[in-house]
Amino acid sequence: MNDRYGRDVLAVDPNAAHRRRRRVEEVEAEPGLVVECAYTAWCGAIVGMDKGPEGWAVVLEDRHGVRRPFTLMPAAFLLDGRTITLTRPTPSAPTAAARSASGSFTVANTPAKVARGSRIWVEGVHDAELVEKVWGHDLRVEGVVVEPLHGADDLLGAVREFRPGPGRRLGVLLDHLVPGTKETRIAEEVLGEFGAHVVVLGHPYVDVWQAIRPEVLGISAWPVVPRGRPWKIGVLEALGRPSATPADVAAGWRWMLGQVHTYADLEPSLLARVEELIDTVTGPDTRED
Repeated sequence: MNDRYGRDVLAVDPNAAHRRRRRVEEVEAEPGLVVECAYTAWCGAIVGMDKGPEGWAVVLEDRHGVRRPFTLMPAAFLLDGRTITLTRPTPSAPTAAARSASGSFTVANTPAKVARGSRIWVEGVHDAELVEKVWGHDLRVEGVVVEPLHGADDLLGAVREFRPGPGRRLGVLLDHLVPGTKETRIAEEVLGEFGAHVVVLGHPYVDVWQAIRPEVLGISAWPVVPRGRPWKIGVLEALGRPSATPADVAAGWRWMLGQVHTYADLEPSLLARVEELIDTVTGPDTRED
């Protein structure tokens, strides 16, 4: 007669040891992964690795911000209720050096330098914000401060007050620096008095807004604003954006600046001038002894 129950329940099962040794899933201990220690029921997110006397340990942080290390052992953790073995993350392959928004190679893990005595002045807040967005990494690495002038009419007086000299070189970026304009006359006055330690450069645009390539804003060319009409207000009206109040103008600029991501979004005439100014104020004779 056949045994309807299969076998003697007291007999040795030759496959029992194999079943006990079933494979446990291995999971890399990636930061942010939430696991539970199978022995202590401590649950937390992985925040790092630590090497102690018993080998590598994973550091878990619970919901209260308390951290504890747990040695990496086989089948020592639970993930979504299933037993796992945590392993050290696989080192990532080397990647190409990253580039900043200005196109330069980024310098990782380097704190900003103490500011130099030299400065770069630009004609307004919008100019400063645009330079910061594209060249901010380079400026912090070099310890260069960019300051807005809020207008160039009294540039000569401001330069006299700054007192440029060795270790205090000054680079100035002006809007609409083309022959025959007041900006050109102002630049000539400054250079005539402080030419040895001051460089005044500029772009040909009415405002730094125009240094953004129009294609970046979804237009084929910058609007032509009739003479006598405030230029920024006329531009925003032509673009179909609110322009009635200073807050509208500020919002319009924030929108434009938000479309700029790298140097490729700017006109070459601005790129060359800013790069030259940075080189000027970071030259070997600009450091104070």
